[in-house]
Amino acid sequence: MERRNFVKYTAAAGASLMLHPFSAFATGSGEKIRLALAGTGVRGVGFWGKDLIKNFSNCEFTGLMDINPGRLAYAREYMNVSCPVFTNIDEMLKTVKADYIIVTTVDAAHDEIIVKALMAGFNVITEKPMTTDEDKCRKILAAEKASGKKVTVAFNYRHSVHAMQLKELLAADRVGKITSVDFNWYLNVHHGADYFRRWHGKIAKGGSLWVHKATHHFDLLNWWLNSEPVEVTAYGSLEHYGKNNAFRGTKCRGCEHKEKCKFYWDITGNKHNVNMYVNNEHHDGYLRDGCVWSNDIDIYDKMSAQIIYANGVQVNYSLTTYSPYEGWQIAFNGLKGRVETWEDIPYLQKTPEDQAKRHAIEMSNADDAIPGEVREIIAMDNFSKNFEVYTTPKIRGGHGGGDIRMQRRMFIDKTDNPHHIMAGTREGAMSILIGIAARKSIQLKRPVKISELTDLVPMANRF
Repeated sequence: MERRNFVKYTAAAGASLMLHPFSAFATGSGEKIRLALAGTGVRGVGFWGKDLIKNFSNCEFTGLMDINPGRLAYAREYMNVSCPVFTNIDEMLKTVKADYIIVTTVDAAHDEIIVKALMAGFNVITEKPMTTDEDKCRKILAAEKASGKKVTVAFNYRHSVHAMQLKELLAADRVGKITSVDFNWYLNVHHGADYFRRWHGKIAKGGSLWVHKATHHFDLLNWWLNSEPVEVTAYGSLEHYGKNNAFRGTKCRGCEHKEKCKFYWDITGNKHNVNMYVNNEHHDGYLRDGCVWSNDIDIYDKMSAQIIYANGVQVNYSLTTYSPYEGWQIAFNGLKGRVETWEDIPYLQKTPEDQAKRHAIEMSNADDAIPGEVREIIAMDNFSKNFEVYTTPKIRGGHGGGDIRMQRRMFIDKTDNPHHIMAGTREGAMSILIGIAARKSIQLKRPVKISELTDLVPMANRF
């Protein structure tokens, strides 16, 4: 075994991010970047709100919009901003001056806001997924072309130190031409269950986890492989959550079954959640602690797919939503060898994690390395008994450091774009189209070609 520390990070600015903590970045010009936020849920007011203000002194908010007036008022207080607020997107777009409209609403509403913002003359930053079906995707692509404005899709996982190291090794043909990939993602019974408490449990709201969650994973595959999908064959079912239980309630609060339900969750233990959701649910009826056994849940809770890429790579992918631990494993098979890596698999890492707190840590804004802990990538050549271990620091939170690196590239140094890491509508489309094709493949019980969903012609090599 030969162990190698990962030192190359393509851009000098990227390398500096591995060594120095983030704090109050500024452009030095004194000019502010004006932002308006559509959607004041937890991701909006946190990562795109309070955290952004704390870390980037050159940004300011000129407007907030949400259909829930109570949550909107709390968002302004929580973010500590004094900008005007709106319950109607049209009114905000007519009123505010902004360099970017940031979209963090329910996934199914992304397209309406993106299209209206583009046609009103604004550039857009949207959370993933870009949207939830092929018709909405086509509308976004057409609006971007017609408006001359730009949509940036926030694929933060690309920007993690670990993901970048893997990209570097694949781009350098460490094990030759890649021919196939095995990719398995595991959501634990805490974080995984949470999708079934929320609006994400309904296809009409989030497009299913094939789109809302797996868009992360498919985008990573597209970027790592530098190619685009042509065909998807998928399987999936709902056999754990939803109707698959003898008892159910409406919400966890006051539920008569809470003593025997392993998935009981006390939302009142978190003041932020109470202020944001519980105190404002009377405005729109949204229950943040809905029952995971609800008969209205119609998404899949186990999923697998085979994806064929334009460059000939075959991918076997799976997503599990009720694993005892949260993490992922991936292996790239090449003509000269194999590269594999993982994150947070308990029996492969040195220290155990509190699975109940796992997601909260991941979503935090921390960017410091955990002393003595690293991520590992294993490379082994054919006809060799030896293997190499490449290591990077294990970052405490923020999607492996990807969150704040992505925002830095958006708001500080737009020239720092190693391996075309910044994503636009094409990347956004090719990610969701895999999930949409998978959803249709299950429904139609046949393979679905990407060409059935879009006029975009899949490229064998993106760059």
